[in-house]
Amino acid sequence: MPRFHLLAAGLTACLAASPALAQTLPPVDCAHPFGLYDNMELVYQLQDASGKTTGTIRNRVVSLSSEQNKKQTITTNSVLLKSGTYDPKNKLLRLQDLTFRCRQDTSFTDGSAELSPESLRSFRDRRFAYAPVPLAWPNQPTVGSQLPQGGISVQVSSTAVDIAKVYTTVHKRRITGTETVTTPAGSFACYKVEAERESATAARADMVMRNAVRVVDYYSPAVGIVKSEVYDKKGKLEQVRLLTAINTGAPAGSTDQPKEKEKYKVKKS
Repeated sequence: MPRFHLLAAGLTACLAASPALAQTLPPVDCAHPFGLYDNMELVYQLQDASGKTTGTIRNRVVSLSSEQNKKQTITTNSVLLKSGTYDPKNKLLRLQDLTFRCRQDTSFTDGSAELSPESLRSFRDRRFAYAPVPLAWPNQPTVGSQLPQGGISVQVSSTAVDIAKVYTTVHKRRITGTETVTTPAGSFACYKVEAERESATAARADMVMRNAVRVVDYYSPAVGIVKSEVYDKKGKLEQVRLLTAINTGAPAGSTDQPKEKEKYKVKKS
């Protein structure tokens, strides 16, 4: 069994044995945010409310890097991912770069991942200025604590004038409990994080089209998001995203983690 899966199994047994999960978690390797190594790939299956597969997301690690602040007192470790969304017939629908980070006791996912591509589909041949805000995920969570909001805003403009602001904000984030989640990728002890995700298109202050859903994420500090559930305003389940495979990229028969191509630099500002 690969070392990664042994670690995940150990975490599951450890966390399930005690209600004080934050105190039993082993130290997270911040050099590898969410346990990601070079060439590793995480595969997620998208499902509708009835469990029917509606698509697949593949997040593949392209590179790892590390930088320090000018005083060299704080190190930020980053992972660049290629994220591809595919339809049920494995046709590529969307490809984007995502950056996950870890700094001190917190890991961060890319706010860009929260933007639905449909929200920009009506603005063809326009200019887009993206402003993502990362979502924070503590390496040692505490049940009952609140988490800062994150997401992304996009200013849509022409060569002469601003047209609209499109944004998605994940807010009211709170860790509400713990649960062991079993998927085709394994069993993982997770923290349950509930939040509200608001998407909107604002042509002007008095003309805003909004849509809000409730999101429940099952988060493991070892691997990140294991499962996500999206509910509509009436509490009806709309979509599930489930981690179904963790491909380490190691040679066949190898039990070692692949060697990462790390780059180190000092941040000037």
